[in-house]
Amino acid sequence: MLSGPEVGDLVWFWRFAGFGFLGFLLETAHARMTGDGSDRKCLLVLPLCPVYGLGGCVCALLEPLSDGSPLGMLLLGGAGCTAVEYGMAAWYEWCAGTPFWDYTGRTGSVRGRVCLAYSVLWGILSLTAVYVVLPPLDRLSSLVPGPVAAAMCLAVTADLAASHVLLRHTRDRACLRQYGFPKRRGGFFKGGPSRQTGNSVRELDAAP
Repeated sequence: MLSGPEVGDLVWFWRFAGFGFLGFLLETAHARMTGDGSDRKCLLVLPLCPVYGLGGCVCALLEPLSDGSPLGMLLLGGAGCTAVEYGMAAWYEWCAGTPFWDYTGRTGSVRGRVCLAYSVLWGILSLTAVYVVLPPLDRLSSLVPGPVAAAMCLAVTADLAASHVLLRHTRDRACLRQYGFPKRRGGFFKGGPSRQTGNSVRELDAAP
């Protein structure tokens, strides 16, 4: 009888999926509370935001370097997640053929991909990720049977691949539409904090 991989083999997958799901919930809650008319998610099927998933994994990797210091974790997490956000922005633009956010005009903006305010926010979120979310997430993931974990890993991998192909083909993030919030001009929804540039919104979320 075939069995799935050991839990330890998939610990980073569960961290990616867990943080990605919590990021999706955070973005959805933000859109609801602000009346943001966006209704886009980052994957075709699954409720995951990859930038949060990768950011959470980077925080877990950097945590030993903080030597138990919250300030150290704040700085390391902010820098690490900012690097992840920059990389994801570049990937969406270069590989998927469509931008997901634009920080142009904000303080500390680097090519519109990252900015100072959200780097600080990432640092704060990294504290929550490491000290609040990570311990129970690892405990819960250890309870998942190996075959179920393997199936979930395949499902996420397939959705990531399908989403990339679809974005590359359409070059339009509207292909990842979801629940249909009430429409309203303004606001921005992505796999990271919501965006508004200066006094004008970057109309990157408008569907044809």
